[in-house]
Amino acid sequence: MNDTTDDKFLGGRIAAHQPTRGFRAGLDAVMLAAAIPVVAGEEVLELGSGAGVASLCLAARVQSATVEGLEIAPDLVELANANAAANGMDGRVTFFAGDALGPPEEVRHPYDHVLCNPPFHSGEGEVSPDVARARAMRDVGQLEDWLCAGLRRTTGGGTFTVILRADRVREALLALPTHGVSIFPLWPRAGVPAKRVILQATNGSMAPIALLHGLVLHDAHGKYTPEADAVLREGAALNLQGRVN
Repeated sequence: MNDTTDDKFLGGRIAAHQPTRGFRAGLDAVMLAAAIPVVAGEEVLELGSGAGVASLCLAARVQSATVEGLEIAPDLVELANANAAANGMDGRVTFFAGDALGPPEEVRHPYDHVLCNPPFHSGEGEVSPDVARARAMRDVGQLEDWLCAGLRRTTGGGTFTVILRADRVREALLALPTHGVSIFPLWPRAGVPAKRVILQATNGSMAPIALLHGLVLHDAHGKYTPEADAVLREGAALNLQGRVN
């Protein structure tokens, strides 16, 4: 893939080439990676991994974890594996080509943690003329399928974590288990409704659904809050496990 930009994440700890056109990872990918409660020696799967940004950010935080990604676009798979190699992570961060809703044999086994940033938009409204961007952004009524696919790959006691538009939380909760789910809003600034939420389901947990305090991203002057800055630039983790067994 020739038409790319060289982008930096986690204060420059991660460098990743991304397509100039189409879907490009940013804040959402970093926040999603920060929410995964992975520890040393565990295996993680990202569904719809794109150029690999979320997986690489996660692997930078927990350097002995094994991370695999599944992406439907072969050119993005090639780019993501090149990004892993450029960051010295080839061998423990690997990307495969395949459909998240019908995964290939290489990833058809349980993982300690599964994450995804599925297409945000339903099939309504305008469609981007860029095919790759339209595919990455629009789920054409398949959000439930994405969530079920992630849960199927999650081992007992493991977590499945997804970042979504806030107005799709109800739809997502209908597809997720009735217990063991944490809801973590990302507030643009204090007193403003959340536009994004992170949902995390612990497979097999019987804890009640928990609405967590979330994270305020910007202060009154538009700068990142210290808490958001710690995640985005310093690689700090987000705790979504406070009330989930």
